[in-house]
Amino acid sequence: MDFIKDLFKFMKERKKWWLTPIILLLLFIGILIVIGGGSAIAPFIYTLF
Repeated sequence: MDFIKDLFKFMKERKKWWLTPIILLLLFIGILIVIGGGSAIAPFIYTLF
């Protein structure tokens, strides 16, 4: 949790708000990979790509 706090503090202090969509997109793709790895929804996720 400290990493996330530090990341948001960095973005706030340095005015790097353009990093927010990039971070959210990476998190979304990571979650899709984890869910798609061994679940029943895997075939449906693979059709997206």
